[in-house]
Amino acid sequence: MSELDVVVSGLVFQDLVLGLPTPPRPGTEVWATDSQESPGGIANFAVALARLGLRTGLAAAFGADPDGDSVWDRLADEGIDLTLSRKLAGWRTPLTVALAYDNDRALVTRGTPPLLSADELITAPPAARAVAAHIGPWPNEWLAKAKAAGGVVFADVGWDPSEQWDPAVLDQLEHCDVFLPNADEAMNYTRTSRPEQALDRLAELVPLVVVSNGAAGALAIDAGTGERVAVPAYPVQAADTTGAGDVFAAGFIAATLWDLPLELRVRFAALTAALSVTRLGGADAAPRWEDLAAWQAAHPEDHHLQALISAHSGR
Repeated sequence: MSELDVVVSGLVFQDLVLGLPTPPRPGTEVWATDSQESPGGIANFAVALARLGLRTGLAAAFGADPDGDSVWDRLADEGIDLTLSRKLAGWRTPLTVALAYDNDRALVTRGTPPLLSADELITAPPAARAVAAHIGPWPNEWLAKAKAAGGVVFADVGWDPSEQWDPAVLDQLEHCDVFLPNADEAMNYTRTSRPEQALDRLAELVPLVVVSNGAAGALAIDAGTGERVAVPAYPVQAADTTGAGDVFAAGFIAATLWDLPLELRVRFAALTAALSVTRLGGADAAPRWEDLAAWQAAHPEDHHLQALISAHSGR
């Protein structure tokens, strides 16, 4: 495997997103107004990064089943390097049904833990400038190896279905340079009641923290310099928020590798996430440069990212 910009690792899902006019109620039937099948989970990260032009590798387990084959082929078509991934006989690719309504979504997932961990898939530090992972109640010793080899380590965290939010999960931040939770995750894991409080608590554990908060925007703090950033959300009509946090994180990772100032990194991440929620699907809704250029053309008064988008959109 040649050197990549980013290697990401985590759980891959097959997502079926249903756009609903109203939430379902027991004993009734709701007809979806739209639907979309899309790779999900850590695939949201990988596709969003690849569409921004980063050479992206994925280390994940796929079931040797139709869902796994479909997601694998979709990711290969996006140009994602799957050398570190494996198809596993006897294991089913997790399936998530996302119900999108009222500018938000609810998720129902069928799945079991994969038969191979990230540490078994990644036995040596990846040849990449950066790595990114969903941390959780499972070992991620490969992150320490990646950091020791000089890679920048980004971490995200997902919803805890037990809703116990074990603080021990945050121990893995010892090996991370940047942590990118959403506000609910940040507050639940830190036992705080406001995103600002969670941001400060997490800054004690990791050098750079970015907390995304949906329509309320995003907050960031560089613990080393003390720089703080608060960026408003870009106002859009949301069709489906599935995967928006992952797309936000991918935008931030890309902007970091381009050496942008902290505020512009957060703004770029917020814009990529905002554009992703205007369409159904997680990975499939991740914006391309032409989408960013179209947004900039429609909003010439916003000059914050104009130079960046103009420089990349013609590539």
